[in-house]
Amino acid sequence: MTFEVGDKVIYPNHGLGIVQRIEVKTILGTTCGFYHLRIVANETMVLVPVSNVDGVGLRRAISDEEVERLFNLLGDGKIDNHQNWKGRFKDNSDKMRSGSIYDVADVLKSLTFLAKSKSLSFREKRMLDRAKFLIISEVSEVMRETAVAIEGRVDGALERCFSTKARVAARAVAKVAVAKVAPVVVAKAAPAPVPAAKAPRAAAAAVVSAAGSRRSARAS
Repeated sequence: MTFEVGDKVIYPNHGLGIVQRIEVKTILGTTCGFYHLRIVANETMVLVPVSNVDGVGLRRAISDEEVERLFNLLGDGKIDNHQNWKGRFKDNSDKMRSGSIYDVADVLKSLTFLAKSKSLSFREKRMLDRAKFLIISEVSEVMRETAVAIEGRVDGALERCFSTKARVAARAVAKVAVAKVAPVVVAKAAPAPVPAAKAPRAAAAAVVSAAGSRRSARAS
């Protein structure tokens, strides 16, 4: 992937940057092209080798259509829930480095949901804040809206996500409860079977009763 001067790009874990210039340098006898990026959040300059664009995950900012996809993802009710801290932190760190805004959205959902039930460690709290910042800064630039307005949309999408997850969980619990109760109800409604030892006597009594009914009918 190549870029031109003026392109808005996303540098993983740094956020939105703008290509200020493209320069060719010779370092230790090796000639290489570099993108000079101005990181919008803190006005710092970063040099990225042209040959290593894919390696660092440099990409263009998302489009308007992709913004809608992003908000649908944020509100879909699907949340990764790793119980093991080490596994969770590694997965989330990999997603933050991937450069994909959709991976960052997964991190934002899972850590925000987790923070509702327990206190996050310092490292996870910092990762949560970073994920939210990266999403808000990119979307606000793409949509040309203030960060405050985009933050409101992000928070609203997350609330929809958690509400949807809660409804799905409640339906699953109710379904399991009904499945456990149903066999008990059927068992109570079914007539008690005649014990095998009493079955012949019951049949004989029924024959005698039927014969008596026929004699009464002839007598009348």
